[in-house]
This record gives sequence, structure tokens and C-alpha cells, in this order.
Amino acid sequence: MQALFIGQTYIDITFLTDYIPKGDEKTVARDYAVAFGGNAVTAAFACAKLGIVPDLLTTMADDWLGRMFTDMAQTYKIPVHARKVARSSLSFIMPDGGKRAIVRCRDDHYLHPFPNLNLDGCRALHIDGHQGDAALHYAKLCRAQGILVSFDGGAVRSNTRELLSYVDVAIVSTLFCDQLEMNATQVLDFLREKGCKVGGITRGERGLLWYGEDRLTHELDALHVPAERVIDTNGAGDLFHGAYVYSWLNDPKAPWERHFRFARAASAYGVQHLGNEARLPRPDDVIATARSFGDLLS
Repeated sequence: MQALFIGQTYIDITFLTDYIPKGDEKTVARDYAVAFGGNAVTAAFACAKLGIVPDLLTTMADDWLGRMFTDMAQTYKIPVHARKVARSSLSFIMPDGGKRAIVRCRDDHYLHPFPNLNLDGCRALHIDGHQGDAALHYAKLCRAQGILVSFDGGAVRSNTRELLSYVDVAIVSTLFCDQLEMNATQVLDFLREKGCKVGGITRGERGLLWYGEDRLTHELDALHVPAERVIDTNGAGDLFHGAYVYSWLNDPKAPWERHFRFARAASAYGVQHLGNEARLPRPDDVIATARSFGDLLS
């Protein structure tokens, strides 16, 4: 095991439509995609596509959607450690003008405790707050063993404050800031106080506000993808997380700015494609995307 990702599995159904029907109306979508979904799950697939295959501890149901997900994971050679639920979770995603509307159907009533895994060889843990008991257990264990702990703070959950005490790299969303009722400066200070060595706030087209080894606050602008080339922004943040974890695993001595620039280019590649599977880049795709926007990644 090189890395462990912990999250909630979804099957994402993404469709492009000019109109949402009501009542007895019908319409035909312009395009659609069906793929794996979930924050840490999508990040795990991104890391695997880039070239380092992580283990994945995630929810699984014994139904046809669960078997579909198993097939997807096997295609990427991702070892899945299943935590049983009764029904698979679904997301219906409607991209629209650089935004996206989402309807989620989620089963997070776990039928069994989380599995106890052997972490021999593990160098990084990535968690998104789902499966809070498992996330906290493995964050504590990894912190004790000197394994990097990365956190995707898409939202504040019941044990987020406790969990952050065991996190090395915390990258959170603007929604996370709003839920804490703090501005960006206050949130970065909060992450510093919790002991996070690296912290940041993803702000969509406004880029990343972050601090790293020097503890100073920096800004990393987003790469400006022309509006006509932006197809689907859903999952861009998950791709960002998976890409910086991959970049760190690939070169842990490189500065965090380098890892975030790599992840930024991965996200810029991703928003130009429909659905999570189509958006996953290879390293050459990331480098080519960065260079097309004037960032000469080495």
C-alpha cells in the first residue's frame, strides 16, 4: 500500500441539457456521462490514472451499481476495502455555465464497522470527512507513524475540528469557511493553530490561497480556461486533491508550490471534459495543459 484514500462512493450521472422539464414534460440531453463519484473516491482514481495506485476504503452495496463500481476500480487496479451499506449512492449532476447543480441520493448508514487495514508501506492518507470514525482512526494512526495526512475540507462535519488536529495538509473550500463563519484569513489562521503544516482554500476561478513551509500566506492564480472550453466543473476540486497527493508521492522533497501548480493544471485539464472518468489526466496531459497556459512545469 502506497497510499490510502477514505470516502463515500457515488455513481455520478452527469448530463448536459438546455432545459429541466417539469410535470409531464420531457426533453433530450445534449450529452451525458456515467462514472465513479465522491470526493476522496474521485481523488483516488485521479491519483491512480496519474501513475500511483492507492488503496481505497469506501462504501459499497451489494447491488448492480456496486458491481459497476467494482468493475471501474478493477480497471484502474485500485484495491477496494469495502464498508457495507444497503444501497449504492447516486449523484445527478447538471453543469451550467461553469457552475453545476447536484442532486444526491446517499446511503451512509454503515452496516459494519470500518475494516482494520495493514498500513505497511503507506506514505500518505487522504480523507474527505466521510466515514468520520474511520477517518479519525486512520488519521491518528498515520500521524503516529509519520505518514502524511491530507484533508479535503469540502464541508464542515461533526468531527472536523478534532480531525484537523491530526492533519498535515488541509485544503478546504469557501463553503467550509462560510460554515465556520470565518473569512479566508481567519480560516488559514485556524488551520495553523490546529497544527496543519500546509493549509489552503480553493476558490474556483480565483485560485488557491495557501500557506506552506514558510507559514506565510500565498496566492496561486487559477489557470484561465476560456469559457467556451469549460464543459463540466464538477469534480475539479477532487482532481486537484488527487493530483497534489500524487505529486507529493512522486517527489516528496519538492516544495508545495510545485505540487499545487501540478494540481492546478490537472484541474484545468479536467474542466474541459464531461464526467469524472473523462476528466482524469495522465502526467503528460497535465504538463501539456500547464505549458499551454504559460506554466513550464518541469
